Amino acid sequence: MPRLFDSHSHLDVPEFDGDRAAVLARAKAAGVQEQLVPAVDHASWPGLRDACAMDPGLHAAYGLHPVYLERHRPAHLDALREWIENERPPAIGECGLDFFVEGLDAEAQRTYFHAHLELAREFDLPLVIHARRAVEEVYVSCKRIGGLRGIVHSFGGSPEQARQLADLGFLLGIGGPVTYERARRLRRLVAEAPIEWLVLETDSPDQPDAAHRGERNEPARLAQVLEVVAQLRDEDPEAVADATRANARRLLRLPPG
Repeated sequence: MPRLFDSHSHLDVPEFDGDRAAVLARAKAAGVQEQLVPAVDHASWPGLRDACAMDPGLHAAYGLHPVYLERHRPAHLDALREWIENERPPAIGECGLDFFVEGLDAEAQRTYFHAHLELAREFDLPLVIHARRAVEEVYVSCKRIGGLRGIVHSFGGSPEQARQLADLGFLLGIGGPVTYERARRLRRLVAEAPIEWLVLETDSPDQPDAAHRGERNEPARLAQVLEVVAQLRDEDPEAVADATRANARRLLRLPPG
């Protein structure tokens, strides 16, 4: 069975409160050995830490998601520094920019995002970045600060933007959207990009694959993402699983295992 790494799963959120252990067991049975679980807001950090304590293959990241801007306060950035110092997570996030959702203050988003970038450089940690209709600005911001690396989650940019981000040290998160035949640009990019650029993700409980449209997503369905990516690349699924898992573990600087 291929050994998989889900590079973006929100296993800690309330949607999984009723069956979190069963969800984790199904993921393991499907070959998902490890998951990176990024936070969305300050209030969720303790619960995220507890959820990730369930299994050594669960890795927490702490940050402030741009879509939940109304929940954030400047003091939460000070708290984030303390959590990084105390918890020593392998990554910072989820953070970023979202210019798709209406009503989100763009300047406030930038303030929080740039603070995450500075913390990532200071602590030498990778970032988990949300970039919806904001890939170009994310790239420019990361390049300006320099010395950064991470994952651009649910990548939806152009091949040129993919190359630019890869040159900076960022990986591209590929999940459920690639399973939809209408996602022609994304599918072409996945077929042609160097495997060293890619990691696989589910974004559970969101972004289900085409076969589970409208349902709650979960990490076990990373197997469907793997199947499509391997088909698009005309490569062996196990080889794709091994490569993308190695990419994620190398980025996060996880010990061998």
